[in-house]
Amino acid sequence: MRRFSFSPLSLLLILLLIAIFIFLAPLLLLGIIGGALVSLGFSGGMILLLIVAILAGSFINIPVAKIKGARQPGCVFRNRFGRVHTISGSDDTVVAVNVGGAVIPVLLSLYLLLNVATNAALFPVPRAVILAAVAGICIVAGATHAAARVVPGLGITTPFYIAPLTALLCAVVLAFSHPFAGPVIAFVAGTLGTLIGADLMNVRYLGRIGSPMVSIGGAGTFDGIFLSGVLAAFLA
Repeated sequence: MRRFSFSPLSLLLILLLIAIFIFLAPLLLLGIIGGALVSLGFSGGMILLLIVAILAGSFINIPVAKIKGARQPGCVFRNRFGRVHTISGSDDTVVAVNVGGAVIPVLLSLYLLLNVATNAALFPVPRAVILAAVAGICIVAGATHAAARVVPGLGITTPFYIAPLTALLCAVVLAFSHPFAGPVIAFVAGTLGTLIGADLMNVRYLGRIGSPMVSIGGAGTFDGIFLSGVLAAFLA
């Protein structure tokens, strides 16, 4: 009979690698965000301020509407972490907007478009860049809307790679080799396109979700809207 022996150091090494990955993954993601914001022309101080604002804003949901009678009191639903909850009380669903996952990305997109329109040194033909960004928004919105699915108790979901890849392709094709237009088109198309295609074009289905609150902007800071724009701008 063969005997197999395993060194305890191997198990310790695996646990150490897992711990390092857990520690470095958020730093890597923040590094990607920082790199994307650098490519968009933000300074170091502005990048730090934006990251703090996005992190803090991810915990803030602003109620904007209420869908009456959208669910039955006492019904059961499963949240995004797999936990099962029993709903009690009012049968209304509150529609909210997440600050970190929707409001700040939208404001950043508008700021970038304004910068394109007013910075003649970097963008000699601003109208062409703005039109390319609008075209990118429409393309990403169509792609995300086609892939969006309403998941009861969770929200409206899309495969995470759809919006970033579509926005990246739009930036590569529509930037016409302009060195500064690509990241702007990618970010604006990724954020506004995802917001319009996945959320706003599916507003009529929010009552089917059945949860006490649905938040446009989803999980907040790193949800599909913001992450799509960041990844696309970073890769562009």
